[in-house]
Amino acid sequence: MTVPDLLRLLVVPVFAWAAWQDLETRRIPSRTWYPLVAFGLALLVWDFLALPADPLATRLFLVRVAVSVGLLGVLGFGFWYFGALGGADAKAFLTLGVVFPIYPVYELAGLRFPLVQPPLGVFSLSVLTDAVLLGLAVPVVLFAGNALAGRRSLAAFVGRPIPVADLLATPGRLLETPEGFTRRGLDLDALRMYLRWRGIALSDLREHTEDLRRPATLPAEPNPPTDGVVDPALDPEPVGGIPAASFGGREDDPWGAVTFLDDVGGAYGTTPAHLRDGLDLVAERERVWVSPGLPFLVPVFAGLVVAFVFGDLLWVLLGLVGLG
Repeated sequence: MTVPDLLRLLVVPVFAWAAWQDLETRRIPSRTWYPLVAFGLALLVWDFLALPADPLATRLFLVRVAVSVGLLGVLGFGFWYFGALGGADAKAFLTLGVVFPIYPVYELAGLRFPLVQPPLGVFSLSVLTDAVLLGLAVPVVLFAGNALAGRRSLAAFVGRPIPVADLLATPGRLLETPEGFTRRGLDLDALRMYLRWRGIALSDLREHTEDLRRPATLPAEPNPPTDGVVDPALDPEPVGGIPAASFGGREDDPWGAVTFLDDVGGAYGTTPAHLRDGLDLVAERERVWVSPGLPFLVPVFAGLVVAFVFGDLLWVLLGLVGLG
């Protein structure tokens, strides 16, 4: 058990906080990762200077570091480039690669942790594979909860119904349109942006649907839409009707969807049709199906904890089927 290994434990609470933020708001400040990367680089230098005078040990250390930093850096950038991860999530990938390239060793009550270490010995890869395996359990848990409530459909693997009144406090995406289930429903960040832009509460939209659907009631001076983050302090208070200052918008633009998206420069890939369908849905229903998605850092934190204690789940599974 080395001092750098003990110091790496300090990073775990930061990942716990980041996972909670990701779950609650889907927003992690990019600056979260910069000190951790610098910390990880300092620990790598410490590890390197403490290596025995053995060329083989030096080469093995450098190979593991190169695989960890290089592979996770490439994966993070690749997923970001193709839109599968946000910029902060991509930085989290790189942070894992820099801070946890080699397997740590901890001794407690006569046991050595992690319990299982694959031959390659790249700890960040074990964290990542553990995270993926744990993430695969989420659809099963969602379906089980829906089944116990008597809800059985394919949507039950990816979402759950919630009251419309709770939408603004919920990250995720609608799984419905007025015509039925869809995997391309309105992003709830875009819904929050729209309401803030118009300066109306969700209750106003539901109580004055027909009036607010008319483009003529769009605000003359729209409000800042923000980025749609979950934050009750940013949501408008009910005005009990239509804001007084309005202008005549395009009559062929129900809800002012085109005007809104043009003005804000887009909202998470939302199209005017997506926005109109989502607004029609939340105006009519009392409960709607929502996919919360799986915030990237939640399974990563869980995978990090499992990797510290148990080790590599995938290596054990491969051993059980004769491939390990």
